[in-house]
Amino acid sequence: MTDIESLKKLALLDAMHKPIKLSSHEFSISISSSPQTASRKLQTLEQEGYINRTMVSDGQWITISKNGIEILRKEYYEYQDIFTAERDYVDLVGTLFTGLGEGQYYLAQGGYLEQFEEKLGFHPFPGTLNLNLNEQSTILRRKLSEHTGIEIIGFKSEDRTFGGGKCFHSKIRDENCAVIIPDRTHYPPDVLEILAPDKLREKLDAKDGDEIIITVML
Repeated sequence: MTDIESLKKLALLDAMHKPIKLSSHEFSISISSSPQTASRKLQTLEQEGYINRTMVSDGQWITISKNGIEILRKEYYEYQDIFTAERDYVDLVGTLFTGLGEGQYYLAQGGYLEQFEEKLGFHPFPGTLNLNLNEQSTILRRKLSEHTGIEIIGFKSEDRTFGGGKCFHSKIRDENCAVIIPDRTHYPPDVLEILAPDKLREKLDAKDGDEIIITVML
């Protein structure tokens, strides 16, 4: 079983973002154990592939590996899932990808535009930003269906019917935007569609494959 507590302590020492120099004695103080136990825990984490270590004469350089970050992220989302009911927002993580291009068509429909401007407070850029959510965020994304959100009412044009859905005010970094959850969509449940007043790709200087964290207001 993964030693989450030790991995968490390393993350709190900033080993997720950069190599940290640490002796077994120093780490033993962080986890309230003996240096021997601390050394053994670090060896185990390295063997399991959750940290990378480089030994030096006066200690070791440690970074948390990609697998280690994923384990911590899973732990974070599990706790977030537990406490979501007590919070007014949820953080979702996904990778940016180019969509099917349908967003531009739907956002050009007056029946939607009028509602977005009135209920979201902005005229959306013609096209959505699309995220492919990770596993934990996909679970949390489904929970959005349990919240009322901002209702978008379906309507009829001369030749077809357009479905409704709901929106949630959101933020990526400091950029205001909104998540839209359509009642009908061609996308699988791990895809998140985002509206914004500006072209977010340019504002965020983002490209396909980049990881994006979006804060969704509940």
